[in-house]
Amino acid sequence: MLSRALRPALITLPKPSITPYKKRKGRGIMTHSGHYALSHVTESFLLMGTTVTFQVVGHKPIHDIQKSIQRALTAMTTVEQICSRFDENSALNQLCQQPGKKVAVPPILFHVLRMSCELASITNGVFDPTVGSQLEQLGFNQHYLTGQIVSSHPQLYDEGASYRDITLFEDDLSVCLNKPMQLDLGGIAKGLAIDLAAKELAEYEGFAINAGGDIYVFGIDPQGDAWTIGIENPLSPHTLIGTVQVTNMAICTSGSYKRKSPSNPLVHHLYNPLTAQVATGLLSCTVMAPLAVVADSHATAAFLLGPQDGLTFLTDMGFAGLFITEHMERLLTPLMPIKEYLP
Repeated sequence: MLSRALRPALITLPKPSITPYKKRKGRGIMTHSGHYALSHVTESFLLMGTTVTFQVVGHKPIHDIQKSIQRALTAMTTVEQICSRFDENSALNQLCQQPGKKVAVPPILFHVLRMSCELASITNGVFDPTVGSQLEQLGFNQHYLTGQIVSSHPQLYDEGASYRDITLFEDDLSVCLNKPMQLDLGGIAKGLAIDLAAKELAEYEGFAINAGGDIYVFGIDPQGDAWTIGIENPLSPHTLIGTVQVTNMAICTSGSYKRKSPSNPLVHHLYNPLTAQVATGLLSCTVMAPLAVVADSHATAAFLLGPQDGLTFLTDMGFAGLFITEHMERLLTPLMPIKEYLP
């Protein structure tokens, strides 16, 4: 079912505004034959509420690699502009302001909603894209760049609304919200943004995209090896609990320690609409998958399901996963290739 929904290659990107970079560095050497030896360029940007870092390894001049990174950044920026709950002019919010109407939406928004609704169906509503108003009420209502407080109008929220009240029209990429609701795509849109950025870098020998701990790696690292990815200790995020060595793979983590409500530091952003409470039992859930949109969304879904149901869910779906419980117990699916545990 999910394989039918995951079609990011069908999406055409419009040109968004330019996001200023945070930092950049690169190195490369030209050989006597005039060809470039392996270059390594790293650039970081503030995007989607986090720091996004690109590392690219390739046999091209540094300025060519930097242009490719800008195209990758454009892809991610476009997803944010379309799917943001914090921008009143986003396509997502324009849709939410028209309940009961059939609305044509950009391909990016349509495909993200389709994937979200299919995952919601698989998890019986534990993962649900219609929880935007609840997240606002929990204090997750501030734009990360401007500090502006966003608030959906009362008429945009029906307490009984769920993913079942979203009708998708495949023939013309239209959507009808059958009840007033505020959508939130924070559990999936960043993964799609990473995948679209990765398409812009596919010509290089290797690259890594790190969007606040949601990572996609391809090819070789600067040393010519597979990429070594550290998994954070949720009680001490600047330290690692282990590493995995992978390539051509996404590894994404959902965690209660990552985002806390400004109005209540005991409340995190992973909200279960079936219990009307934030999820308990876990500190983090890490998932590996060939696409970041899959790893991102399934990490969120598995976290919401809790330790045992989440472990069964990922195992049945055939994904590699690692759970850290509230008691720092480690639970792994059979396919999780932890290279080493760190003290």
